[in-house]
Amino acid sequence: MMNQHQANGVLYLTFPSFDKIPFVYHAFSTRQGGVSKGIYSSMNLNFNRGDEAANVFSNFAILCDAMRIDPITLVLSDQTHTSNILAVTNEDCGKGLVRAKTWKDVDGLVTKDPDVSLVTLYADCVPLFFIDPVRRVAATAHAGWKGTVLAIASKMVDVMHCQFSCEPADILVGIGPSIGQCCFEVDETTAKAFQSLPESVVTKGCVKQRPDSADPSRFKYDINLQEINRNLLLQAGIAEDHIEMADICTKCNHEWLFSHRATNGQRGGMAAIIGIRE
Repeated sequence: MMNQHQANGVLYLTFPSFDKIPFVYHAFSTRQGGVSKGIYSSMNLNFNRGDEAANVFSNFAILCDAMRIDPITLVLSDQTHTSNILAVTNEDCGKGLVRAKTWKDVDGLVTKDPDVSLVTLYADCVPLFFIDPVRRVAATAHAGWKGTVLAIASKMVDVMHCQFSCEPADILVGIGPSIGQCCFEVDETTAKAFQSLPESVVTKGCVKQRPDSADPSRFKYDINLQEINRNLLLQAGIAEDHIEMADICTKCNHEWLFSHRATNGQRGGMAAIIGIRE
């Protein structure tokens, strides 16, 4: 489970294992504590959902104040459900917030520079937080169902190893709130995409077949995105006791977490933020 933090009406979550590392700061936001109204109420951090940009700027400022970090340190992804990962530096601070991004189609960010706050956005997809406390490298990856099938989780481990000499055995990973198997129903075509992954990744129970209630001659499938990402990380060499799982379903908890499926897309977005201090 994740730790809950309250500051000036803002509620955000952190991983206990990450909290023990003094030079790491991180958070997964919730819906609570912002200024947005209506379907975006209230802590919407996504500029692309139709909310007023001024509200989103204010929400980032409010959340950063609660986390005691400077909003100018933020670096935002450009998520299009890929497995593309970008290494950024302190020269990229502010991009996506107060400066134009110089990249496209990026679902994962990694850095070794201190005071660079990596940001990925969510409303059902799986947030992945990474920290190597030995090499002092931080990363975050957005794993929707497509990114999961493309193995962005294990690709991030490879990038951290190849570009920053991180040893998988040293890396800690947090798997944040996302849609759970209880609520992630897909059709046969999507299920087959998961079933194409190795059996060691899509272990027993990760894809559950059941009759379609609307047409019993057809089937629906319930997918465990969190467990599949966990298995990808294990295959990449992450130690089992270095993986912390939130075990929180966004759809079941859409009153305080944004969920695309619970609201038929009428929603804002949450953020995963991680960085390292000097």
